[in-house]
Formats: sequence, C-alpha cells, structure tokens
Amino acid sequence: MKRIFDFYLDASVHAALGVYSLLRITALLYELELNEPLIFFVFFSTVACYNFIKYGVEAEKFILVYNKYHKNIQFFSFIGLAISGYYLFFLKLESWVVLGILVVLTGFYALPVLPQAKNFRSLGGLKIFMVALVWAGVTVVLPFSENGRSMVWDDAVVLAQRILIVLILLIPFEIRDLAYDKPELKTIPQRFGVDKTRLFGGIMTLVFFLLTFLKDSITKVELLSNSILFVGFILLMLLTKRQQSRYFSSFWVEAIPIAWLGIVWILKNGI
Repeated sequence: MKRIFDFYLDASVHAALGVYSLLRITALLYELELNEPLIFFVFFSTVACYNFIKYGVEAEKFILVYNKYHKNIQFFSFIGLAISGYYLFFLKLESWVVLGILVVLTGFYALPVLPQAKNFRSLGGLKIFMVALVWAGVTVVLPFSENGRSMVWDDAVVLAQRILIVLILLIPFEIRDLAYDKPELKTIPQRFGVDKTRLFGGIMTLVFFLLTFLKDSITKVELLSNSILFVGFILLMLLTKRQQSRYFSSFWVEAIPIAWLGIVWILKNGI
C-alpha cells in the first residue's frame, strides 16, 4: 500500500487532482459547465507536464530512463500525454489560444531560454510566479474560454485570487527545498529566511481574503468558503517549518484544493 501511495504522489496524480479541484471550484462558484474533454485534458496534461518538469527538464533525461521506478512513472506520463492530446482536439479554438500562451509559459519555466540561466525555473524568485500564472490560467481562464464567456471585473478578481492561492500553496515547498536548492537559485526563503517567507505567505493570505470584497457580487457560498480557506492558510503558515515530515508538502499541502472543493460542494448543496 505504501508503494502504491508513493507512486500516487510521485507520478503527480495527487497534484493533478488538486488542479482538477481548482477547476471544479471555478465551475461550481461561477455556474460554468465542465465538459468531459476539458476535465480529462486538464487532469492528464497536468500529470504529463508535472512529471516532465520534475524528472526531466532536459528532454534526453526524460527519454533515457534507467531506473525501473522512474520508467513506470515515464510510461504513466506518456499515457497521460496521449490521453490529453486526444481530448485537446475537442476543445474550442478560444481554449487553444489560452493553452498556447500557457504552453509558452511552461516552456519558459522548464526549457533553457535565457543566456545566463538554464531556464526560468533556475531563477528561484521568479519560478513560483510562473507556476502560479499557469495554474490560474488553467483553472480560471480556460473554463471561461471553453464556456464562451468573456471575463469581467469580478472574474479578474477571481483570477488574481487564484494566483495568490497557488503562491501560498508553494510556500511550504519553497521552505522544504531549502535543503536541496543550490545557493545560486536565490529562492525567496534563501533570500529572506524562513520566518520572513512565512510572513510573506501570511500577507498574501490576507490580500487574498480582502480581494473578495472588491467584487461587485459576492455569494454567501464564496464568502464562507474563502473565509474557511483564509483560516486554513493562516494555520498552514504557522505549521510550515524547514524540517518537514515526508508527506507534509507532497500530500497534505497539495490536498488543500481537494479539501476546498469538498467545502464548496457542501456549502453549495447545503445553502
């Protein structure tokens, strides 16, 4: 069971469920329809992209794999890539435009594009913002485009909040990786220390919650769910430490979007 659970985490299935949960939350809160092609594309493309970034930012490293465990992850990733490629052709043209922009951002994150840096991922302070933009684009902009709905002021606020949510979720990972990141990466915890990074996360949490009140229209479900998430993020910043248990970030932190989806669903059906 432990081996299956570790594969579930290492093969990015858990991360993909988190991205799907954020996509579903957008649909629930803003009355959007999620068709089958969009759901399967987002889930399986997340698996493929995450594993490529984690295990082989250089293409030859991802193709020439000798470790059996990583070969299994590679095989699973190629299946995910094939399935997402199939469902891509069922998405609307507007969604293709959005995806084209997100693919460029992902490429900047993973591939060598700068003369003095291997990629944007090697610029520690910038990489988390790239990840946040891609997550927000996939889980907010993409479902709006697939529904043929133009984004208005309230939707822009939601997009800004989603970027902040992803940035907050990345803070524990940034602190955990202090033990592995090279000094030249200059990540936020390397530059400012653990305590200031957690404070930064707390400030982003407050900004996320206050942005709720800038919307022209706020539903009771949205206000309650954002309030619960606000409290959860504050607790997360208090609990995040440099020395973490093995599954603190890889499971519990990445499970927050899944838990948030459960909260939104309960509130939506109970109010």
